[in-house]
Amino acid sequence: MESENKKSNKGLQVLIIILVIALGITIIVDLLMNYVPLKDLFSKTVNYNTQKEVTVTDKGIADAVEKLYDATVIVEVGNGNKLAGWGSGVVYKKDDKYGYILTNHHVIDEVEDIMIEFSDESTVEAELIGSDEYADIAVLRVPVKSIKAVAEIGKSNDVRVGDTVFAVGTPVSLEYSFTVTRGILSGKNRMVEMTSSKSKTSNFFGQKTSESWYMNLLQIDASINSGNSGGPLANSNGEVIGITNSKLSSSYSQTSIENMGFAIPIEDALSVAQKLIDNKGKIKRPVLGVTMTNVEGASYYDLKISDSIKEGAVVVDVSKDSTADAAGLKKGDVITKLDDYNISDYEYLKYYLYRYNVGDKVKITYNRNGKEHTTTVTLKG
Repeated sequence: MESENKKSNKGLQVLIIILVIALGITIIVDLLMNYVPLKDLFSKTVNYNTQKEVTVTDKGIADAVEKLYDATVIVEVGNGNKLAGWGSGVVYKKDDKYGYILTNHHVIDEVEDIMIEFSDESTVEAELIGSDEYADIAVLRVPVKSIKAVAEIGKSNDVRVGDTVFAVGTPVSLEYSFTVTRGILSGKNRMVEMTSSKSKTSNFFGQKTSESWYMNLLQIDASINSGNSGGPLANSNGEVIGITNSKLSSSYSQTSIENMGFAIPIEDALSVAQKLIDNKGKIKRPVLGVTMTNVEGASYYDLKISDSIKEGAVVVDVSKDSTADAAGLKKGDVITKLDDYNISDYEYLKYYLYRYNVGDKVKITYNRNGKEHTTTVTLKG
């Protein structure tokens, strides 16, 4: 009987030990499951998955803007010391005596006084070196001691569609001077029709007409408004890649238009600027000595054009002793090529003609009575 009681007590003790061990194991497993992931038991480093507070800041293009800001200027224009308007400009180079500023021709056209205002609100009178309506570029100079900064020049050819660009200028009101707007490069090599603000008399019917021509421009979606004209367009490094000069407005079509601005590629602007400096403010361009119309306008001048001809610049009149006269061109001829440049209308003819210099030789391809002819001439000014 005593032996059986000892066996019973011993069995109870074993059971209690087993229960204690099981409880201990349960507690340890619970601790491990709550504080250490099981997968970390097999790794050398334990990750406790603690979260840290993170502050995210986006500086955007602030550093690039700072590089260009003090090189941007307000171009205030007037007559008889009376403010007539304003545009924008950019200091693009300097020498020992002067700082040189690029702006648009239409900003300074037909004004007497030009004042430059810098980012620190200091002002100085500017001298107009020269300007060109067809390129819409003007060059001003001011004493070098007035210059605050000179812009870095980039390459428009290196900027891809979709790259960040920004413009600096004074849109709408002088209260919004040195406004920065950002966007992307929306397109390249846009052939945009420009129209002169000056009316000219037709050679034939005495009508007042506005001359028009094409410009090859960069398209941007950064906001451009009146007063931005002549200001710099820059890449995300703050390098100038263009000179803003125009935008499409709702008057262009019956639909609402937003954020379609344009800028002159900096390479073209600098090329014209240097010619203006070298040639005492003027650019001498070649002329053909013809009055032109488009194919669809030929009937207005009682000219009969072959139905097979859909594009080209139609000769309406030829001036005596002109380049066209030397080429043997006649009324009714349709110019279809200058060298290898295809001519779709008379505005394209003017655009490609202005890529040449006076004295250059050019091959003219034209259609007369349905037959193609070619001739080579030396361009006159």
